[in-house]
Amino acid sequence: MTDITLKVDSGYFNYRVGAIIISDNNLLMVKNENYSHYYSVGGRVNFGETAENAVLREAYEETHINFEIERLAFIHENFFAGRFESELSKPFHEISLFFLMKPHDRIKYIKSNSIGADGGKESLYWLPTDKLSDYHVFPEFFKTELLHMKNEVGHFVTREENTVRAL
Repeated sequence: MTDITLKVDSGYFNYRVGAIIISDNNLLMVKNENYSHYYSVGGRVNFGETAENAVLREAYEETHINFEIERLAFIHENFFAGRFESELSKPFHEISLFFLMKPHDRIKYIKSNSIGADGGKESLYWLPTDKLSDYHVFPEFFKTELLHMKNEVGHFVTREENTVRAL
């Protein structure tokens, strides 16, 4: 299958999913040895794959646990400069769907041996949801929104590290 990252004249479009996995008020996040920030379990959607199937696949690939989806929690439109394959920094337009996952009884046995798209080793970390502001996490809105999750889909737009809640 092919990840949905499309090259256009001015940059790239990327379609991504993320799993929000919470246990005992801790959020499971990924950290790549090549980067300073933590990010959600997840990855790119494959062409012809639904977002739901993609998040289940990505969560399994990174944790070796078959999670179930509770609900769609956030839509994130992200505009940033990034690298893709051998190209230097280019503009990206990324759409991410973040799904809240149902708790799983094997959650305490999660291990990771995944490798990021850049070849860096990825490790899993449990970060306390009430202390996320102490960490460099992405997306930034996790720091506030996970403290008081509403039973609705939040929509956020980030441009140049400035995130706003969309209508």
